[in-house]
Amino acid sequence: MQKIKNYINGELIEPVGKKYLNNYNPATGKAYSLIPDSDEKDVQRAVDVAEAAFPKWSHTSKEERSKVMMKIADLIDENFEKLAVAESTDHGKPIWLAKMVDIPRASANMRFYATGILHFASEAHSMEDSAINYTLREPIGVVGCISPWNFPLYLFTWKIAPALASGCTVIAKPTEITPMTAYLFSELCIEAGLPKGVLNIVHGLGSKAGAAIVSHSKISAISFTGGTKTGAEIARTAAPMFKKLSLELGGKNPNIIFADCNFDNAVKTSLNSSFSNQGEICLCGSRIFIEKPIYEKFKTEFVAKTKAMKVGNPSDDSNKLGAIVSKQHFEKILSYIELAKKEGGKILCGGNAVKPGEEFSNGWFIEPTVIEGLSYDCRTNQEEIFGPVVTLTPFETEEEVLKYANSTVYGLSATIWTENLTRAHRMAAKIQSGIIWINCWLVRDLRTPFGGMKGSGVGREGGFEALRFFTEPKNVCVKL
Repeated sequence: MQKIKNYINGELIEPVGKKYLNNYNPATGKAYSLIPDSDEKDVQRAVDVAEAAFPKWSHTSKEERSKVMMKIADLIDENFEKLAVAESTDHGKPIWLAKMVDIPRASANMRFYATGILHFASEAHSMEDSAINYTLREPIGVVGCISPWNFPLYLFTWKIAPALASGCTVIAKPTEITPMTAYLFSELCIEAGLPKGVLNIVHGLGSKAGAAIVSHSKISAISFTGGTKTGAEIARTAAPMFKKLSLELGGKNPNIIFADCNFDNAVKTSLNSSFSNQGEICLCGSRIFIEKPIYEKFKTEFVAKTKAMKVGNPSDDSNKLGAIVSKQHFEKILSYIELAKKEGGKILCGGNAVKPGEEFSNGWFIEPTVIEGLSYDCRTNQEEIFGPVVTLTPFETEEEVLKYANSTVYGLSATIWTENLTRAHRMAAKIQSGIIWINCWLVRDLRTPFGGMKGSGVGREGGFEALRFFTEPKNVCVKL
């Protein structure tokens, strides 16, 4: 089997301990490559070279940093097909989805911050005739970037691009569940001529390699995307060390559909927001609230279209859903479907594992599942499932649905469907979520702040927010 290697000091090397973990293809349920089982020794090796590289990289002109990042983006485009197939194989998502979303966005992330750093500005404040203050923004130092498994290269580049553009050196850990495209990315960095030690990729378990990154005294900031529970553990370690933290965590997002909506668009987009990427998107609308006058109509149409969605071979473009990312997650999702039944939920469609046959007989596939009849505050409606499972709940008034929408510990995103823009603005102001979509879903402008409220995270990514995170402001006051 292919051996993935760590990328440290510009070279692909084995882990210090020479230990490896199996990396599985979710569509077949079989191991197909090996991933380094790195530990604190590997992290220390990466920190040492990142520290050594920081002075030169932080003083490299923004134009030169931009140039090498643009070269990496070009290489992503040149290796588009290879990266898309690798992403699908590693994650289980359909290849068409990786081609449409994951790989184009990874390239766009690199380009956005490669050009964004050229326009990043600070402030000046005049005190009339007495003094002038201006702000310098300096790269914070060696930073840790820990990315999740649902959009592996897309979210990996979303973190490292602003860090590199800012002049930081980076210790990055992709998730051990989907490490392949980060490994291929390291090969592209070598080809692009990224200076040694500027980016270091340490593969391995979160409990070992990830924990070593979070607790290392020489790493000044942590940018993490993943589960809320893990985010809390990171905060407990990093906060007393006064590290800067950006935590993009879980979601249990409401999709609110009023009777005056554009019905066809609401149904079509709600299917995507429920089941795209097998529902393994932190922004998926997993709780669908429908105003009573159209509840039965929406339910009938939504269930019929859900039943028509094909699940199976990720290489077959006719399949809308691929495999669940891991056996552990596959079992977790099925356990929540059983929980929903115990809580009084009615399975309107789906609810079962799928066996596509042939080489995919042992893969981890689940039917898109729609459930009704649950209380808004039951566990199924309160806890993040992160799979192709949604609930339908009727409502009568704005006050009622606001209560339902805001009832969870999460506050990442929400979607509102209504042709009444006064109502839309009123609801958007009252929903406790960091991102609100009105009559759309997953429309992303990379310039806007991205992040959640409550248990969905701390801080914001995106645009100049990310460049501010990876830099420290310094005020200089000059007396006139």
